[in-house]
Amino acid sequence: MLQITDQINLIICAAVGLLIGVVSFVILYFIKIKGNERKIAQAKETAKKILSEADKEAKAITKEASLEAKETVLKSKAEFEKEFRESKKELQILEKRLMQKEENIDRKIDFLSKKELNLQSRESELKKKEENFKREEDALNNLIIECKRKLEKISGMTVVEAKNMLIESIKEETRHEAIKYIKKIEDEAREYSKKKAKDIIVTAIQRTSSDIVPETTVSVLDLPSDEMKGRIIGREGRNIRAFEIATGINLIIDDTPEAVILSGFDPIKREIAKRTLERLINDGRIHPGKIEEILSKVKDEVAVAIREFGEQAAFDTGIHEIHPEIIKLLGKLKFRTSYAQNVLEHSKEVANLCGIMAAELGFNPGLAKRVGLLHDIGKAVDQESEGSHAKIGAELAKKYGESSIVINAIESHHEESTPQSLEAVLVQAADALSAARPGARREMLESYIKRLEKLEELAASFKGVEKSYAIQAGREIRIIVNNNELTDEQTYALARDIAQRIEKELSYPGQIKVTAIRETRAVEYAK
Repeated sequence: MLQITDQINLIICAAVGLLIGVVSFVILYFIKIKGNERKIAQAKETAKKILSEADKEAKAITKEASLEAKETVLKSKAEFEKEFRESKKELQILEKRLMQKEENIDRKIDFLSKKELNLQSRESELKKKEENFKREEDALNNLIIECKRKLEKISGMTVVEAKNMLIESIKEETRHEAIKYIKKIEDEAREYSKKKAKDIIVTAIQRTSSDIVPETTVSVLDLPSDEMKGRIIGREGRNIRAFEIATGINLIIDDTPEAVILSGFDPIKREIAKRTLERLINDGRIHPGKIEEILSKVKDEVAVAIREFGEQAAFDTGIHEIHPEIIKLLGKLKFRTSYAQNVLEHSKEVANLCGIMAAELGFNPGLAKRVGLLHDIGKAVDQESEGSHAKIGAELAKKYGESSIVINAIESHHEESTPQSLEAVLVQAADALSAARPGARREMLESYIKRLEKLEELAASFKGVEKSYAIQAGREIRIIVNNNELTDEQTYALARDIAQRIEKELSYPGQIKVTAIRETRAVEYAK
């Protein structure tokens, strides 16, 4: 029973609790609804306020934009009015100018109309004058015709024949005058060209100088003592035989004190032999083995020296970009002589002469120097090849890439082919100058002086010659004639006779000018 009561009490408590919960939920629900209604009311009021403020702002912005638009319109209107006023002023100015131009045109029209009237009156006057002129012309023509008839009758010639005769006479006279004028121009040009050529050649010679190398086919080597000759010969001559076989040069040991002579036609071999013998003498040990050892070293040294000589020649003349093989050929020319003139020194001299003359004539001095320096490179190998050194040199220049101008100048410098450039002609002239100047080639000073003396003696042997002078290095003989013994005509004959005798009796390069001078001097003294 108690358990049932407890269960009933429990149920009643649960029901009361449930009821209380439900009532609490309802109460809370209604409270929440009320709160939401208040929030909604507040939100509506806030929205109304925002809308009213937005409306106010929109009205203010609209009003402001309207004011700005009005202001812009007013400004545009003011600017338009200003531009309109300016355009109106410009139009008024143009209108005034047009009116002035119109007035000027009216005045010009009036002036032209007056001129037209004057011209018409003048035209009528000219017509009258023309008619008078025609009448006078007809009368004059008739008179001319009559005169022609009379002249033809008197002269017995027609007008055509007279014209032809007059034309031929004028032609002949004109031709004669033209020939005289042309001859005068040619004489002046010839005289000027000769003088200019002489000036250029003299300038080139004066600005060039070269040393003279006396050695030709032999070299002389000084010895420290005569005892060294025996050591050079060796036992039963084995040293000298070994030396000559190895070097290809003859060694001459004679009675000349403290000196031996090396003889051979190959200048490079002779130089190698000379240097080898000098080393052997300095070393003191002379035997076949030592000869071979030193000879090998000297050959290498000479090869280096040859290249250095070639490079120095190119540097001295200011020429660049030369093939290394041509440099070697130039170096070999250091040991080559022509009529006892060192060929390398001769080539450098020709190069300088060519450069000077080319500069005087307004051409390229660098190309002229190059041609001058290389013109004799064929002489470096002419003993090893067939043909003239000019042909050999041209082939070498072509082989090593030289220009056609250089090749032609080398080939033609002894007139074996036709020169095709100014440089080729300059090389011919410079080569002749370098070879022909006194002392260039080994014409001994004594023989040179003897030739000048013989030239003066030959001229002085003629009757009527007071004095004779060999000048210009023997290129001219100048003779002073006694004017009491010879006349002017005899003086001309004397110069011719002396020239003919020089040709018969003397040997000389080039030509010799004979100048005979006869003058009369009247001298008085005021006391």
